[in-house]
Amino acid sequence: MLKERAGAVSAGLRALDLALVAVAFGLALALRAAVDVAAVPPLLPAGRHLAWLAVALALWPAAAGAAGVYGQYRTRSRREEILRLARAIGLLALGVAAASFLGRDRELSRLLLLGWLGIAFALLAGSRVAVRTLAHEARRRGHNTRAFAVVGGGPLARAMRQRLLARPEWGFTFAGFVLEQGAARRGLPGPVLGRVDELAAVLERHVVDLVVFAVPRDRLPEMEAAVAACQEQGVVAKIGLEPFPARHGRLTVEDLDGIPVLSYASAPQDALPLLAKRAFDVLASALALIVLSPVLAAVALAVRLGSPGPVLFRQRRVGLSGRTFTLYKFRSMRAGAEAEQARLADRNEMDGPVFKLRDDPRVTRVGKVLRRTSLDELPQLWNVLRGEMSLVGPRPPLPEEVRRYERWQRRRLSVKPGLTCTWQVSGRSEVGFGRWMQLDLDYIDRWSLWQDMRIVLRTIPAVLLGRGAR
Repeated sequence: MLKERAGAVSAGLRALDLALVAVAFGLALALRAAVDVAAVPPLLPAGRHLAWLAVALALWPAAAGAAGVYGQYRTRSRREEILRLARAIGLLALGVAAASFLGRDRELSRLLLLGWLGIAFALLAGSRVAVRTLAHEARRRGHNTRAFAVVGGGPLARAMRQRLLARPEWGFTFAGFVLEQGAARRGLPGPVLGRVDELAAVLERHVVDLVVFAVPRDRLPEMEAAVAACQEQGVVAKIGLEPFPARHGRLTVEDLDGIPVLSYASAPQDALPLLAKRAFDVLASALALIVLSPVLAAVALAVRLGSPGPVLFRQRRVGLSGRTFTLYKFRSMRAGAEAEQARLADRNEMDGPVFKLRDDPRVTRVGKVLRRTSLDELPQLWNVLRGEMSLVGPRPPLPEEVRRYERWQRRRLSVKPGLTCTWQVSGRSEVGFGRWMQLDLDYIDRWSLWQDMRIVLRTIPAVLLGRGAR
């Protein structure tokens, strides 16, 4: 009965989503028809619009499936569900755009398409919030609940029980523990249903919808028969994993050509947000190079006239996962300055493997202005456009600096280096090396597109005021 109800709910959500996508198209079409602007192309005939609606409705199941919109929803957070809907809308937009390109239909209104997808996302997100609110309230009142049992009696088993019961909106009720061989029955916060070797009989005697296996890693091979008993009786089995409890990272389960694989990553992995980040990098860096071309030319002339030597300074830096690349800057020191650093080592004002000197005698008069205004960094927009760097990310280190890193500090290489970063807007050279590394790791752990936008906006006053510039 519960499986049939879950199937009906899933089918209902799919039908509701298709209906909302169609309704959104009608609303967008009405709004587009009301727009009377000469620059906006005229609308297509009604039949052409209905054809594109049919294409979108046909593509939606694939887009939603790829984004993971449907499936296990009971324990999914509202934020995760909204993000999955956003991914699905993004994939749908790509699908419609690809169909338009392949069909050589250049007359489809881009304004209509953007309005349609925007309204569709708003309607889908609103429907999910409404459905979740009603479902959560019903579960809090004891409706549509799921009874679960926990296999194990240790800390992980107790934590699993507590996590599931701490969220009444999930609608789980605790049936009891199923103990491993040799485990004590006393001191457990709930009834004991039996031993793991008699799980098949336990499932016959008790109403159990879900069995959570929460045993130590070395006991998992012994659970094969118990998992098979769950499958035999149609009871959902979930295996609680705590493979490396002392490690920091995101643990996900992936399918590798039919083989389930645990993926453990401590850096951002979501394809769609990373694709959006790259698209922003390309568009912003290309636009900046075009708009700032007069400034770039003026700075290049000033460097050339200010001191003998090349306009650009090229240096090997370390990027994503240890890849090296050539970083470009406007030269701010006299030619051959790198060879002079050894004799200045005792004057280094920065702790750690980084060299910073407030009044570096190698810096030219023009270079002092460039460093104070960060104009010397502008050629790195070319590195961003090439994909070696991003607009926002940890600053790219020198190879010899990386060789002196402590092991935990190497995690800052798990993302592309950036033109600006949290360190850049937090005082730069006024921040100690250890704090600098921690700021970069915090950025990686909390990364989002919105955070990148905030850092970009904070960079403007930091550059204008020259905070920490040396």
